Amino acid sequence: MNEQRADVIVLGGGGSGLAAASEAARAGAKVILLEKNPKLGGSTGWSVGSYSAAGTPHQKRAGILNDTPDMHFEDLGKFTAALGLESRDNLALRRILVDNSAETFQWLMDNGVVFMGPALEPPHRHPRMHNVVPGSKSYPYHIARLCRGLGVDIRLSTRATKLRMEDARVSGVEAIDANGETCFYRANRGVVITSGDFSGGRELKARYASAIAADSTAVNITNTGDGHSMALAVGASIMNGDLVHGPIMRFVPPVNPTLISRLPPYTWVGHLATFAMAHAPKALIRPVLMSFITTALGPDPGLFKAGGALVNRRGVRFGNEFEKPALSLAAQPDGVGYIVLDSSMAAKFTEWPHFVSTAPNVAHAYLPDYKSSRRDMYHEAATVTELATLLGMDAASLEASLASGGPSGIAVSKPPFVALGPVKSYMVLTDGGLKVSERHEVIGADDRPIPGLFAAGSAGQGGVLLYGHGHHIGWAFVSGRRAGQHAAAAPAA
Repeated sequence: MNEQRADVIVLGGGGSGLAAASEAARAGAKVILLEKNPKLGGSTGWSVGSYSAAGTPHQKRAGILNDTPDMHFEDLGKFTAALGLESRDNLALRRILVDNSAETFQWLMDNGVVFMGPALEPPHRHPRMHNVVPGSKSYPYHIARLCRGLGVDIRLSTRATKLRMEDARVSGVEAIDANGETCFYRANRGVVITSGDFSGGRELKARYASAIAADSTAVNITNTGDGHSMALAVGASIMNGDLVHGPIMRFVPPVNPTLISRLPPYTWVGHLATFAMAHAPKALIRPVLMSFITTALGPDPGLFKAGGALVNRRGVRFGNEFEKPALSLAAQPDGVGYIVLDSSMAAKFTEWPHFVSTAPNVAHAYLPDYKSSRRDMYHEAATVTELATLLGMDAASLEASLASGGPSGIAVSKPPFVALGPVKSYMVLTDGGLKVSERHEVIGADDRPIPGLFAAGSAGQGGVLLYGHGHHIGWAFVSGRRAGQHAAAAPAA
């Protein structure tokens, strides 16, 4: 087997992996980064991109001068308390997150990432949510540039398959490279697992979460839990494996790239976008925002409260739209549905407070926005029969479903009719991460660190709960940087 050597081997090229690789290289280590996909970015690259922190320059410019990591720590606890999960949280790792978020935020900016904000998200007592501009692809673009400048050897289309143990320590990883050849990448100091969550790993979801979670499609289908599985095989354990974000309904993504996804992630574009957001007429900015909101976000429950019907591919109304419809949708044919409104309902969803989708504190999308931005999933017809024909449904089934009234007791009966879809139930992410120390060392069955093995990001979440916008991204970069530093400083084999 071909063998290659480095001081630190990083498994995964998302935000946490790129952060780990850059810090290890900055510390003087020779670093090889393995990414199984043909491009970098991982879940960080497709996320909404929010980053929450206390004590940022943006807060100070907004006149928020008294926010502290201690306050941030307490407010994070409010999220878990509201869910009854206080006993499940790793407070030591939460402390690491809040104490390092502002400095890491500045590090991202120093390397070319641009943010706007901050925005308030209760129960935070201060605005802390910063949004990356022009989009989340800025993260991998700029930090990958940093990595290459520091000499990190990035290997794409290279899938790690097995950690190798020698003399009671992880000595490296076996992987299949872009040519289909199996190689052994030896790590003189440490391997850092930054392979994301297991939202796309059916076996792990079934084992730790539920059958419904296992059957739900992941937003990032390549998050199959490879790093989790490899670590389990050498004695690691997973914390909070049953905590998942989903299934959640979202509209299926468009076939063609949206306007906002085509914007290059250059720093000057980010600065131009923030200036435009602050000073340009809303009529010019709104189409750009809508291309994001109508693509990345899902339907608001208000559609069902107003009487909207959720039907499957056959036109059959199923379940109760008021009681977690995403769960029942996952069990429908192809896991796909459509939301049907009549003319009186549709008329409401053209202005506040009846919106179809929202990015909190950014913008709201209404039916006209979907009609103009997502023509692929906006369907309008004068009769139920015509709508059924458009959607390939049985007309009799659809008509009976719309007349039933559902949990709202309101029949969908006044023409013309509008259907939004396909809508699908997705698993957004899983919170189950490898148990780690405060140095991000992976903990083994004997409750001691496994020598030579570190983890960060979702793979190394270690029990810390990251509810609220901007904390998964914050943890990715904070933990990634720290794991890279500790791996580079580990004793040589």
